Amino acid sequence: MNPKVDFYFTKAKKWQEEIRKLREIVLDCHLTEELKWGVPCYMFQNSNIVLIHVFKDYCAVLFFKGALLKDSKGVLIQQTENVQAARQIRFTNVKEIVKMKAILKAYIFEAVKIEEAGLKVPLKKTTDFKVPEEFQTKLDKLPTLKKAFAALTPGRQRAYIFYFSQAKQSKTRETRVEKYMPQIMDGKGLDD
Repeated sequence: MNPKVDFYFTKAKKWQEEIRKLREIVLDCHLTEELKWGVPCYMFQNSNIVLIHVFKDYCAVLFFKGALLKDSKGVLIQQTENVQAARQIRFTNVKEIVKMKAILKAYIFEAVKIEEAGLKVPLKKTTDFKVPEEFQTKLDKLPTLKKAFAALTPGRQRAYIFYFSQAKQSKTRETRVEKYMPQIMDGKGLDD
């Protein structure tokens, strides 16, 4: 146990008992506990394996390379369609966690083996994603915008494409593109 992480298990107003049980199980798999992104992260030889996090309706163990796990029990959840590598196992009570202890540990040990083998999740390239028509029109009309967008990191490019694409109406997509054009021109990401 890492004392720097202890606060996470006491600050939670909901799911305290559940996340303490998850911590106990994960630590029993001989992983190193660190605090990353404000949540408990468990590592094997400096590689992230799993983290524990809470949401309104559930708490979860997230496997960083969950897409590579066999998931023989069919318990892994892809948070959204755009999440490429990570997968979660969600819990809503301690009884579920206790019942799934052996499965959870088996998945963690499999995740460690994947890391030891150096396996990587094949990620889609930014060019594999459809650019919304409203944004593509701006890119075609404004070479400086196109150049600025191309200079962004692939992750920042995807974030913009996802954000613009999520709007159901064309007018909303146009508004979003207009709003974020200056940020793109400044070389900043969506949340910078």
